[in-house]
Amino acid sequence: MPISPLIRILIITDAWLPQVNGVVRSIEALVREAPSLGVDIQILAADGFRTAPLPTYPQVRVALTWPGAVRCRIEELQPDFIHIATEGPLGLCAWFACRRAGRPFTTCYHTRFPEYLAARRIAPRKIVYALLRRFHNASAGMMVSTETLGDELDKRGFTRLMHWSRGVDCNLFRPRATSIFDFPRPIFLTCARVAVEKNLDAFLSLDLPGSKVVVGDGPARKKLETRFPEAHFVGEMRDEKLAAAYASADVFVFPSLTDTFGLVLLEALASGLPVAANPVVGPLDVIGDSGAGVLDANLGRAALAALSIPRELARARALSFSLSASAQQFVDNVFAAQWGNVRQPMGLREAAI
Repeated sequence: MPISPLIRILIITDAWLPQVNGVVRSIEALVREAPSLGVDIQILAADGFRTAPLPTYPQVRVALTWPGAVRCRIEELQPDFIHIATEGPLGLCAWFACRRAGRPFTTCYHTRFPEYLAARRIAPRKIVYALLRRFHNASAGMMVSTETLGDELDKRGFTRLMHWSRGVDCNLFRPRATSIFDFPRPIFLTCARVAVEKNLDAFLSLDLPGSKVVVGDGPARKKLETRFPEAHFVGEMRDEKLAAAYASADVFVFPSLTDTFGLVLLEALASGLPVAANPVVGPLDVIGDSGAGVLDANLGRAALAALSIPRELARARALSFSLSASAQQFVDNVFAAQWGNVRQPMGLREAAI
């Protein structure tokens, strides 16, 4: 039964439109699904404050604010529950504001910052994990996208873990009869932020027949275009254009070693695209033993083997990841955390998706 429409959940996030990434798209899906659950989700993002470009990634702008200003915005919006989605400047100000006011909040581990910052040679993983533990362990509950990730973080000392899986719009992302690409077949496609932590050079270096296509943009694009002139960099795509791109390829290659889930995996599968990926967090849970993809540390071998997977099998796997079930799980987690009903280990709170 839907809960009262008077209940308001405020999501505070450094990542928001016009950014295109998994965090933004996951929150967008929540906003769309929430009314059917009787929930009003409000967003407090960096665009509500003065902003500055992120030093290592100027395409992304972050908020220039302080805890007092964020506390005032929270008081104006009068939410019933608060979810801090990111650990950036805005999320950190919200963390201080909530703790100072004694307001409980939930968090989510969307991004593997220890691995990202280590890949950019900015900070050692051990120090970043220590900072993240302090941030997340102060929450009433911390959401993680997969059991594999939850097990890993549990061993690193993170507490009150809750499973929040993701869903995919299988009406938008679907097999299509025509292709938008006029490239030699087979077409091996990846979709990602074009940045060092996405490990795209591992995909672009593969000796594969046909064509390689990269959907996305980012700070490493010019460098990779120069190194791999035979690859096709088609830029950022959204909605129908993105869905058509997936459906135009033959295999989706996911080279990342640092993603916490990989929403693009679900979008590719829903489009009938079999997956080739490393056996790491994200693919291990999304693909598992479904047969909808090939997980192999030899990514080239995985890509070639995935060519033989029927598109119907890939599509069937995506259909098991419901957007409505994902949104319900998020709302249930928020309520459980606020009422102090989060137990360890995370598997005890596993919900069917």
